[in-house]
Amino acid sequence: QGEFKDNEINGEGVYIWTDGRKYEGQWMQNRMHGHGLFSWSDGRAYEGEYVVDQKQGHGIFRWPDGRLYDGSWKEGRQHGPGAYWTARGDKRFGEWEDGRRTRWNDDAKEDS
Repeated sequence: QGEFKDNEINGEGVYIWTDGRKYEGQWMQNRMHGHGLFSWSDGRAYEGEYVVDQKQGHGIFRWPDGRLYDGSWKEGRQHGPGAYWTARGDKRFGEWEDGRRTRWNDDAKEDS
């Protein structure tokens, strides 16, 4: 459901897949584009920016066990500076490249 133009979702809209995935946010020509919230049936969720169906820019990814990543994304993967919280709530700052952490920027864990 959402705003349609020329038989395509454009503007604000919601799409729910049969497997329980759901996207609620901005669309451009049937693609997730702009700010949105994507959730999975297992409790994972991403809220942030999309460019042509891929996470791009700033976003927050949450795991069901309480872990969280808040940082930069490029072409659907964590890329650049970000903060990571463990399930216990410990916070670390780091750098990511193509979805992999390359280093921690802090010398020791920081309690939240």
